[in-house]
Amino acid sequence: MTNHAIIAIVIFLIVYGAIIIEKVHKTLISLLGICAFLFLHLIPFEESVSHIDMNVIFLLIGMMILVNITHQSGVFEYIALWSAKKVKADPKKLLGILFVITALFSAFLDNVTTVLLIGPVSLLIASQLKVDPRPFLLTEIFASNIGGTATLIGDPPNIMIGSAANLTFIDFLINLGPLILFQILLFMLIFIFIFRGKLRVSNIDRVRIMDIDEKKLIKDKLLLKKSLTVLAAVVIAFLFHGLLKVEASVVALCGSGVLAIWTKTEPEEVLKTIEWATILFFIFLFMIVGGLVYTGVVKTTAEAILNHTAGNIRLTSGYILWFTGIASGILDNIPLVATFIPIIKLITAHSVASQVAPVWWSLALGACLGGNGTVIGASANVIMIDFAKRNNIAINFLSFLKYSVPITLLSLFISYIYIMVFYF
Repeated sequence: MTNHAIIAIVIFLIVYGAIIIEKVHKTLISLLGICAFLFLHLIPFEESVSHIDMNVIFLLIGMMILVNITHQSGVFEYIALWSAKKVKADPKKLLGILFVITALFSAFLDNVTTVLLIGPVSLLIASQLKVDPRPFLLTEIFASNIGGTATLIGDPPNIMIGSAANLTFIDFLINLGPLILFQILLFMLIFIFIFRGKLRVSNIDRVRIMDIDEKKLIKDKLLLKKSLTVLAAVVIAFLFHGLLKVEASVVALCGSGVLAIWTKTEPEEVLKTIEWATILFFIFLFMIVGGLVYTGVVKTTAEAILNHTAGNIRLTSGYILWFTGIASGILDNIPLVATFIPIIKLITAHSVASQVAPVWWSLALGACLGGNGTVIGASANVIMIDFAKRNNIAINFLSFLKYSVPITLLSLFISYIYIMVFYF
């Protein structure tokens, strides 16, 4: 490993440690981190910028605008109260329902869109029921990453893997769908059990909620119709963006632009709806991870692991699943998968497709499920945690780990057993 690679690791560990401590905002920490990379010439500026995933950045911006304009109509309050009344104000049932809905949405939409839509509804439900909103927000983070693993379009790494290995939407659904469905149902029950003590509603509050007319919560019916029309069009376009050959970010930006013009929202108001600190954090983080890729840290580590397996498909599958599962909680899974793809192709060049398949499924499972490992393990995690903080709900790095580490390890272990039993 070169001196540049060692320095890159040290800087990354300092940045990561500072994010965990949370004494300084993570956006400022990541800014200083990439400044160190550039100042020490560990990566050229143009190269670091090329590692920014603009599809993610513009998807975030577009969906933030869409959701915030839609929020002004009162539709989220309506959905929250309607949902609560349907289950007779039982928070345990609501937690389970929202967990499953989030997972299913994430299988067909991207995780960021899902949590941006579900998060406000969950917060309002918790507010109406007068219960702690954290169980709802935390479980929806985990659900989004688990659900997104099931399909070709559920998570960006799956799209990359599908393209590299010539795997179709049906291939993903048949091979990963049953496993992910099992995990969704299992973790739904686990979370209901874990948070049962925090999900209690008094009889007075139940009666109060059942007596409220949810239709009165709609603030602007015209805005509601316009927002839902555009939002529905965006969701449909998301489902078919592969066929349309248009990136999800383009769909989100076009939708937000149409809605802003249609509702006559002023440009200043549109810009206020964007969480710029979150956007900048993603930009700086992509650049830092790009520094690790450029200095050879990721490739060297991946090659060392795969060389150790000596071409054994069973060993390779297991190593990839566990390594990417743990690494995805620390690094962005897109460059991680991008690094592994050519190495896997090289190692499995003389194997038939059916023999190689478990390696690709292991990569998909590790990269996607591993995102649950930490606060910065996936875009959805960062978005939901920042959403919580803006609403004065404390979910710090360490409190997140208390739930995320055992959940991620169990999820990866179940996936490992699944791969070993059904493919070897």
